[in-house]
Amino acid sequence: MTNLTKRKEELLDWSNLVLAVALFLAPWLLGFADATASAWNAWLSAAVIAGLALAAIQAFAEWEEWGSLLLGAWVVVSPWLLGFAGIAAALWTHIVVGGLVVAVTAWRLWLMHRTPPRVAA
Repeated sequence: MTNLTKRKEELLDWSNLVLAVALFLAPWLLGFADATASAWNAWLSAAVIAGLALAAIQAFAEWEEWGSLLLGAWVVVSPWLLGFAGIAAALWTHIVVGGLVVAVTAWRLWLMHRTPPRVAA
């Protein structure tokens, strides 16, 4: 793996950390901190996403990425499963941040598993 590729992949892990911070702060910033299910889901999901991102930054392991992918998917569907889809700010925060976590993590997994280009002899 080249140094540039390694930095690009680490940048994706840092992106998930930034998304986790945004999700953690969202209940206060967007005014749904008093909505128990949505706020607690945001705080707990953000804490786990941040933990997985920090673990991936420190010492990469593939399971961290799969965990982030699953957790991002959970964040997207949780408004309906936990019953807070009627709170617009909470709904859209979870859909957008969860979707971005899924996209960033899927990209990271793709970079990890892609076949390097073959050089013709």
